Amino acid sequence: METRITSNRITELKPNEIFVFGSNLEGAHGGGAAYLAWKKWGAIWGQGTGLQGQTYAIPTMHGGPESIKPYVDQFIGFAKEHAEYVFLVTEIGCGIAGFAPKEIAPLFKEAMNVPNIHLPQRFWDVLNAM
Repeated sequence: METRITSNRITELKPNEIFVFGSNLEGAHGGGAAYLAWKKWGAIWGQGTGLQGQTYAIPTMHGGPESIKPYVDQFIGFAKEHAEYVFLVTEIGCGIAGFAPKEIAPLFKEAMNVPNIHLPQRFWDVLNAM
């Protein structure tokens, strides 16, 4: 897992890397990691979910963790089907959406054994303590 930790400061992507960020269902990528995804790596304004350019959007602004979980599950399934990519998951939901890692990290439990999904250190800390 040491090598599957997403950097806290992503400034460049390799051609096979996908920046995974928290979005809103409307796809208004106006702040935080969503803004970076839109300005730098091809996130599409108006698209709140899924693969877009070199990014993958997971909506986090429409309810609690239980309403985010289906989108995380969908992402994990997508990553399993696309081993050619390395998915760099940011601390989705832990910025503008206002959640703590202890609330969001458990949603990624199934990602622990998916070799092409990298998670933030604070998510690993929560998952390894479960």
